[in-house]
Amino acid sequence: MDSYKKNAFTYSTIVAMGGFIFGLDAALISGTIKFITIEFSLNELELGSVVGAPAMGVLLALLFMGYACNTLGRKTTLMIAAAFYLISAICSSLAPSYWTLISARFLGGLAFSSISLASMYIGEIAPPKWRGKLVSMTQINIVFGLSAAYFINYFILGLANSNANWVATLGINEYTWRWMLATEIIFALLWFVLLFFIPRSPAWLLYKGRTQEAEQILLKVTVQEKISEKIGQMKASLEKGNQDHTIITQLKEIFSKPMRITMIIAMTIAIAQQATGINAIVFYAPTVFEQLGIGTDAAFAQAIYIGLTSIVFTVLGLLLVDRIGRRPMILWGMAWIVLSLGVCFYGFKMADYTITEQAITEMKDIPNSENLSALVGIPYESDIAFKNALIESIGETEARNHSGLLLQKAANINAILILLGILSFIAAFHFSVGPIMWVLFSEIFPISLRGIAIPFFTLITSFVSYLVQKFFPWQLATMGISSTLLFYAIVVSIGLVILYIYLKETKNMTIEEVQLALATRRKK
Repeated sequence: MDSYKKNAFTYSTIVAMGGFIFGLDAALISGTIKFITIEFSLNELELGSVVGAPAMGVLLALLFMGYACNTLGRKTTLMIAAAFYLISAICSSLAPSYWTLISARFLGGLAFSSISLASMYIGEIAPPKWRGKLVSMTQINIVFGLSAAYFINYFILGLANSNANWVATLGINEYTWRWMLATEIIFALLWFVLLFFIPRSPAWLLYKGRTQEAEQILLKVTVQEKISEKIGQMKASLEKGNQDHTIITQLKEIFSKPMRITMIIAMTIAIAQQATGINAIVFYAPTVFEQLGIGTDAAFAQAIYIGLTSIVFTVLGLLLVDRIGRRPMILWGMAWIVLSLGVCFYGFKMADYTITEQAITEMKDIPNSENLSALVGIPYESDIAFKNALIESIGETEARNHSGLLLQKAANINAILILLGILSFIAAFHFSVGPIMWVLFSEIFPISLRGIAIPFFTLITSFVSYLVQKFFPWQLATMGISSTLLFYAIVVSIGLVILYIYLKETKNMTIEEVQLALATRRKK
């Protein structure tokens, strides 16, 4: 391999590591939910605020990311993001209160915007033939981070349940959730240190008028004969972008009549991608699996399958997107998502819950468990009816704190069918709208609007993600798991219909050809 290719691969790998930490940060919280709920006596909306705090952070960060990238540079902004991850991980693991934990996780959310920044940096230093593969490393690293988080949570939970003396000495059994969150410190610190070794973006150096430095950086990642051509292309792009084109003017253009079809496509997929409920499953994985009545330990183990499925189908989707095309993968993928959610809805809807005398005997460690005797032999046709009966019998706090065990003892449910439905949903998302939304965003906007359009619609999808994370515990407590999944399926179905009408295939098209195709579509 040529030295410039090795350098491009090395720099891209370091920057893409931010995707791994993003996935780790996103999924580690799933293992802590039961513990922090008990320690801080959280209700459903408070729990949703803890889980959704990073999504609020990224909303704020997206407003300032463009300014930071242009003023401080890509490298410096990435290092700031890594520092945010590190400080957030330290403060989250040591948080003494509910509000401290929210603040620490909000700070980590400021670093989430590094995902789009990583793609920008890699795109600016990667050789053209390698650009697609190197940029996709960030998405692949995200799912590796998710998978690693589930393994870490399961491993630490196993240690906490062991009787080893060294486990007690380290306080793993007493501070289980803090150890889970603390594992991020290692990776955030490593990323922060490695970022010192990447060069500044040549595009940013040229933007700052530092042409000679830009040429020196390009010598490391580009064939020498191509440097002059590359410099010329970047200068032409900068000159075009330096025209008087304010943010307000560009936003008005995005929502103008000529751009209406593009706006409908982008808005629909930005909402539908997160309205699938993907982050309800990812951020609350053990909680979702507890609804199957398999117990807390088994729920942590099953969550590992989410990570593995995510890896396999993300890689598969990225390998096939240029062969199959964007439109069929998105439309069939969304149909697959709706079908998978439908299977889960059916499985949960057909479940019933009944407490037995033997179950009460086995749950004698639960405070006020003797009050459950009034429920013996009564079949409850939904998880909501069963949970409400539990609250009346033993109180809201005990019912919530011991929900996993209570569901395990009472549920009569087709757990295999629902497990397959959940994994099918995960596969469908990561094969289609998960990664391909970003591919589509990079193609449907004119170059002159892309710098504003992509962050704007990223803001939309991030806000929907926040709503999903914030309200999922409340939905679970008030609507029940089956109705919640049905709600997601209905929203995705609406998005599917809209995209079926308006979405145009963009495979193998230049940006100009995409715009022409959408213009033709508008005339029709």
